[in-house]
Amino acid sequence: MTQALRNPDDSHARLRYIAAMSTPIFTPITHADLVAHVRALAAAMAADADWTPAHIIGIGRGGLIPAVYLSHATGLPMLAVDYSSQSEELAADAIAKLAARTRAGQRLLFVDDINDSGRTIGHLRTMLAREGAADGAVRFATLIDNCRSQQRVEYAAHGIDRTVTKDWFVFPWEAMAPDSAIAADAAEVPERIA
Repeated sequence: MTQALRNPDDSHARLRYIAAMSTPIFTPITHADLVAHVRALAAAMAADADWTPAHIIGIGRGGLIPAVYLSHATGLPMLAVDYSSQSEELAADAIAKLAARTRAGQRLLFVDDINDSGRTIGHLRTMLAREGAADGAVRFATLIDNCRSQQRVEYAAHGIDRTVTKDWFVFPWEAMAPDSAIAADAAEVPERIA
């Protein structure tokens, strides 16, 4: 028996143990799924006639490809912010420039692949607010939205409930990674898949 199981107060270690002992369900998002999700986002944006973004902002890394597709689907130009390393320092210059665009009257739609825990979206919202982004000028869209997330998005193509759905979604660009890398990504936050 591991030390984590001997100490019932160490719930995070217990979840890591459970995740290691169970086999995650890897659910591929096919190219056809991707296209259908992007078309659903474009339709939702078109139906929202009162709010049109000047730019689509792809969130690196997982939101870059959906943002390119959505840019083509809507005819809107795309910019990017790299937050794949979760480093505010690396994203700071881009966030400051994007916040300035909102103060100049532009609306921005940030795009990511999934809103799971809400950590990325929450960090970006905090950074944008700190840089003085105009109220109501920033929205978020994701291909998949977890209704249990700490953050809400304005547009989502598909909804899940992480208390029910424990699948690890593998997007087409992630499928290029070795299986071991996909499994390691899934194991990073064990409560998602346990």
